[in-house]
Amino acid sequence: MQTTENFVDPGAGLVLTPEAQTYLRESGKWANFLGIIGFVMCGLFLILSLFVGTLMTMMAQISPIYAAMPAAVGGVVTAVFILFDILYFFFALYLYQFGSKIKKGLSFGDSEQVTTALGKLKSFFKLWGIVTIVILCLYALEIVVGIIIGIAVSHR
Repeated sequence: MQTTENFVDPGAGLVLTPEAQTYLRESGKWANFLGIIGFVMCGLFLILSLFVGTLMTMMAQISPIYAAMPAAVGGVVTAVFILFDILYFFFALYLYQFGSKIKKGLSFGDSEQVTTALGKLKSFFKLWGIVTIVILCLYALEIVVGIIIGIAVSHR
């Protein structure tokens, strides 16, 4: 029994069909759009994060429910918001870089630009995967802590 395997000749390079190029070009346009919207949202979220501490201080003065809140909570919330904003910025940056480089690479037939663009897309998905793993780990930790607290409360 003989099997035939298809190997890509490294010297020949990968040739993209016109349909594949159209898909990549359209993906690049959407990636540019989402990247720009992401940058705008990062700016708005940064402005919000700078004022959230002040808002929390004002709420503590207005409502007795928030009066017991420690003074440092506003600063901690501001710092956490800024960290999330920085993380979101990299998602937008990788999408924007993919979009602009894939469009340029396909327009000028520059395989180096296409390769760089696909590298940015890989970075986007790698970051997305790492964030997903961290969130899943936090969920697992939350479940374990919940079980431990439940057991501790039930044995009182």
